[in-house]
Amino acid sequence: MNKRLIISFLFLFSWVNVYAQKLPDPKKLDAYFAKMVQDWDVPGASIGVVKDGKLVFVGNYGVKEIGKSEKPDEHTLYAIASNSKAFTSAIIGMLVQEGKLKWNDRVKDYLPYFSLFGDPWISSQVTVRDLLSHRVGLGTFSGDVIWYKSQATPEHFIKMAGQLPQAYDFRAGYGYSNLMYITAGELIRVVSGKTWAEQVQERIFAPLGMDRTTTTIADMGKKGNFTTPHGREEGKNFPIKFEGWEHVGATGGIISSVHDMAKWMVFNLDHGIIGQDTLLSRSTRNLVWTQHNVFPVDHTAKNDLGRHFNGYGLGWTVGDFHGKLMVGHTGGYDGMITAVTLIPEEKLGVVVLTNGHKSPIMAATYYALDQFLGTGSKDWSGDMLKRTNENEKNDTRIADLKKAKVTGTKQTHPSNVYAGTYHSDIYGKISVEEKDGNLRLLFADSPRLNATLRHWHYDTFEILWDEKHAWFSFGIVKFNLDGKLQVIGMDFEVPNDDIFFEELKPVKIKP
Repeated sequence: MNKRLIISFLFLFSWVNVYAQKLPDPKKLDAYFAKMVQDWDVPGASIGVVKDGKLVFVGNYGVKEIGKSEKPDEHTLYAIASNSKAFTSAIIGMLVQEGKLKWNDRVKDYLPYFSLFGDPWISSQVTVRDLLSHRVGLGTFSGDVIWYKSQATPEHFIKMAGQLPQAYDFRAGYGYSNLMYITAGELIRVVSGKTWAEQVQERIFAPLGMDRTTTTIADMGKKGNFTTPHGREEGKNFPIKFEGWEHVGATGGIISSVHDMAKWMVFNLDHGIIGQDTLLSRSTRNLVWTQHNVFPVDHTAKNDLGRHFNGYGLGWTVGDFHGKLMVGHTGGYDGMITAVTLIPEEKLGVVVLTNGHKSPIMAATYYALDQFLGTGSKDWSGDMLKRTNENEKNDTRIADLKKAKVTGTKQTHPSNVYAGTYHSDIYGKISVEEKDGNLRLLFADSPRLNATLRHWHYDTFEILWDEKHAWFSFGIVKFNLDGKLQVIGMDFEVPNDDIFFEELKPVKIKP
């Protein structure tokens, strides 16, 4: 071997060695995440990191279901919820590339029944990009009560959404809207002739080899190895059943694993190229990662992310992490919270899947990014857990309602007088039935929300749900009376941050 060849070999070896040293110690990562899962009291978690096209770290912690010993692995299925939105924008991008749709096409041209706020002009102007960037004027999570656990159709949800209140001027703010992504799913079906589920299977899952990923809980039995969702109440986790989100798949219906989500991250870090096939064009990749909605950043104070800008693209959040582009999303599903985060210029991606509602998804993400990028040594878990606990302690909404209860009062009428059929403009039929002196609250399209009503005070009743729910627990409903003491409607108070029963405002229909 000549001298020049030896020098070249030593130079190459030294750089390989330097590069290898950039990867953090997997034992250190594993120990940190194991403690994090225990500290947060989340039942289980699966975490994956991709770097330069490979899955370089996998960590699995806790259990699939509390009270049982089976642990998750990299193939264990979790619901990724709103991380599905990036798949939806990718499908629409592919349809645009094929000339079947344009980003600035007006939604009403494809879905004539689409409307918002009773405003013909706004309804006629909403474009595909508006749907995907949360800028139509709806408030964040407004209208989720329309589709949550409902058996109705996407078309019904979209029509009911037209009755929701306007939160801000058209294209003048940000309101995260699952309903607009449900609308995008219907748009895909009308334009392509295939459902969103069929499209995502054919266009993404199959080419990428995401063999265990599905959009329906009907597949769970044959696929096996899936985790159990958990709700949380009074500081305790409890198992709940997997929810079927097939009818709202475009906004959050994908169920996947660390192993399969790694393939999705690598695909996006390669800018839509898989093998010899380019599934996403350069213009599509750039557009979905362009801010369409801008979030404020405090430039007068230092922040631990080194953040300079932040916003929402099309199915992706877009910001920076210590000066490097960071794109990603989070997902919230009944009993599962997840996150996907990419640093494109470093070909680095982190996926965090958890099966509980008190979840350290971003603590795990930021810690992993710091370790791989050398951007800090902050104890993200400790810091974010402290803030989460403080927020929980300061949330006194339920306690305040219970404290305000007036004892010794009686309802104005016998229970049968409150019974009847009620109509909500954003939902439809809600009934109250009286049987043996007890009142039952019945949701026509969402029977799993049914409940028994127990007198609370005056004409207000506590809602005793037939089943435990992940997003909410305690709630009351007040029957409204007119000047003649006739029952004319209901007002709900169900304190939570996601499903707003207060928007229903049912009015009693006269016999």
